[in-house]
Amino acid sequence: MPLSEKFHSILKKFIETESLPLAYMQTVEQWFLPLALEISDKTSSHQGAFILGINGSQGSGKSTLASLLVLLLQEISGIRSINISLDDFYLTLEERKKLAASVHPLLVTRGVPGTHDVDLAIQTLIALKLKGEVSIPKFNKANDDRAALEQWPKIEAPIEVIIIEGWCLGVGSQEDAELLEAVNELETKEDQGEWRAYVNKKLADDYQELFGMLDMLVMLKAPDFSNIIDWRLQQEEKLRVKNNNSNDLKLMNKAELIRFISHYERLTRHALRTVPNTADIVYQLNDDQSIQHKLKG
Repeated sequence: MPLSEKFHSILKKFIETESLPLAYMQTVEQWFLPLALEISDKTSSHQGAFILGINGSQGSGKSTLASLLVLLLQEISGIRSINISLDDFYLTLEERKKLAASVHPLLVTRGVPGTHDVDLAIQTLIALKLKGEVSIPKFNKANDDRAALEQWPKIEAPIEVIIIEGWCLGVGSQEDAELLEAVNELETKEDQGEWRAYVNKKLADDYQELFGMLDMLVMLKAPDFSNIIDWRLQQEEKLRVKNNNSNDLKLMNKAELIRFISHYERLTRHALRTVPNTADIVYQLNDDQSIQHKLKG
């Protein structure tokens, strides 16, 4: 589909706003415009809101893709869509502190299954399918807590396409035998198995209902777990530049990032092995986050 001058201008502005390389324009034309057209086609014959999930490790570009698809769907077909993040459904800091005290200290750190309000996520998706005003939860990573209710953005439903992205979206639980061996220094020193067993049980018991609501799952597949630290460092630097090196912004250095990402490592590695088998579309990424090829879909 050739891009009109107006459409090209809109995409160029999006690329500038997101601080993306100019080569992203080619990525849009080759990979994501066809994806938007496929979603548009599925929506036309789908009863009720179409829910698209995007899985990708930290720094893979899933948030950017979700925002882009909202733009493309509006411009191509006039489809009302919304992009939301699983991150915005994290438990409050106070709730995670209680979990840390009653279950395991590592649960104070947001990220893994068991640190989200899954019921809130499910009810939000249901509400977006019905007529009425819906408040969309927002999590403030600067102070590591959920934003106050009055700060949640509101949207008029129903929505035609709901796009939800998350690093563990669509991931299944591990077998008990897979939990026995620690995968990194964090697990070796700070977990005797209770934390990862709790996380795995939550993933099996609570999250699969949410994942079952997806009508389609897209994966942005990192080459390897080792890429993620570099990608997250780039994200931190982008945030620093975007906020003019503000001291108010709580950004992590490399050592802090490695510890933080260690909480995600087990299930990220598991996702890289398993989600390609269950996702509808899989894009294999290069080291620079560009798309190498389409593995599936």
